[in-house]
Amino acid sequence: MPSSAGPSIDTITEGGRVTQVGEGQEAEESAPHVMTFGAPTAGEILAERYELVEHINNDSAGRLVWRGVDVILRRPVAVVLRYPGGDSATEMLQGAVAASRVIHPNLVGVYDAIDEAERAYVVREWVDGRSLRELVADGPLDPARATTIGNAVASALAAVHATDMVHGNVHPGTVMISDDGRVVLADARTDGDDSQQSDVRAIGGVLYFALTGHWPHAEAPLRGATAGHGRAAIPDAVRDAAGAIAAPRQVRAGVPAYLDDLTMDLLDAEIAPPSSDVLAAELARLDVPADEQFLDNTGPLRFAADTADEPSPLAAAGGRKVAIGIAGLLAVALVGLLIGISALRGGDESPQTPVAAPSSSAPGGDAAPAATTVRELKISGARIIDPEGDRRELRNADRVYDGDEDKGWETQTYRGRANFGNLKKGMGVWVDLGEEHTVKSVQVLLSARGASARLLTGTSTPPSSASGDAQLVAEYKTPIGQPFEEHDGTKMTFNGFDADKKYRYLLLWITELPESDGGYKLGVQEITVQGS
Repeated sequence: MPSSAGPSIDTITEGGRVTQVGEGQEAEESAPHVMTFGAPTAGEILAERYELVEHINNDSAGRLVWRGVDVILRRPVAVVLRYPGGDSATEMLQGAVAASRVIHPNLVGVYDAIDEAERAYVVREWVDGRSLRELVADGPLDPARATTIGNAVASALAAVHATDMVHGNVHPGTVMISDDGRVVLADARTDGDDSQQSDVRAIGGVLYFALTGHWPHAEAPLRGATAGHGRAAIPDAVRDAAGAIAAPRQVRAGVPAYLDDLTMDLLDAEIAPPSSDVLAAELARLDVPADEQFLDNTGPLRFAADTADEPSPLAAAGGRKVAIGIAGLLAVALVGLLIGISALRGGDESPQTPVAAPSSSAPGGDAAPAATTVRELKISGARIIDPEGDRRELRNADRVYDGDEDKGWETQTYRGRANFGNLKKGMGVWVDLGEEHTVKSVQVLLSARGASARLLTGTSTPPSSASGDAQLVAEYKTPIGQPFEEHDGTKMTFNGFDADKKYRYLLLWITELPESDGGYKLGVQEITVQGS
């Protein structure tokens, strides 16, 4: 979009209430001081329409951000005032006018722009929510949620680019997630060095930040940073000795390879990025609800595979740095079909018939290695681990792998707190696979939403007793996959296993229970393991 000095949008918390805050571009030392004489007061009505309710913040460029009310339409608005108006406010007003012409559900709406000479102000949509920067401060997002946010930002940019304009200000402070789950992009502006291509590359930074909690561009100024919220507030990306950033999968477990590759491609200056509409289509293709992602997430099979019926928009645009041949696509499709059938069969423990992938000749005539067959692994035994309890909850461990999702093992009802009534640190379900296997994923079907758990592994098999359970918990310290804190679903899928390691014993360690019957209680209905 045309150059604008308008503020971007972020959030702060005041007394437990999340409110919208304007952020300006980082102030330069040489930037002139912005006069704020004749500042408004609460209750004042601007343009006979916009009542000022609460002064929220002054951004780094000196603009005042107020929460207001449109007294005609009776809707909340954000009012950004600049002193003085006139020529000094031209860029802000022109930028607001340009932004108002693009209407999209993933863009913050601009309602009005007024110049009163002594002051100028822009009236725009009020968004109750949190910025991506504040959201990730609580911890990196799961791949599904990061993909959803990336899809929304790409869709917003596609709408902007369709008008031949540039946003020029995409970063974690201008990506807002409203309380109702809507993702919006705020504060478009350009300083002349921005382009539609740089907008698209910025989505790579947003994805990287959402997946890792680190910002990959610490060497460059982070726009939209007020005092205390600049680059120092966001950790720099993990880098090697040469300064190259680590891929998301190297920072945390559980990031699908395809999403990892896409993020790193967008950040690679030597790879031409796709257009914003093509990227939006690709991210929409990958945007699958978390509770449906039961496939292995170490590659594109976790999402929709590239097939003749649903090709990747990036492949059509030539945006992938690794060309995939037709034979490779057929192999991916067949392996995807095998994994999907295996997962859907649930408790069928009959051996899976390996499906050979189509062979292709490597340079020199050597045949390419066959794809590893992934199947449901048979669980040979399970037991309940309760080192601090009264040992009255140990029955029915065999129900967690009997193939019947209607029957399972469950805890007692605990009162007072979700952490087992503050009586013990946790309980676990220990699983024996009979022999060592390469594990791709572990899915746990629970009786209710809101549980917290992690998956651990070890090598010892102490006896089933209070002391034996205590010994097992003390030795099983190696976490596998991504821990789930307050998991909002009844299916927990642990991924990110080391392909070079094999596992026999797994421990699902439960730390918090969901609410149930006036207390806290959880049932583990079924555990299934995919691997080879």
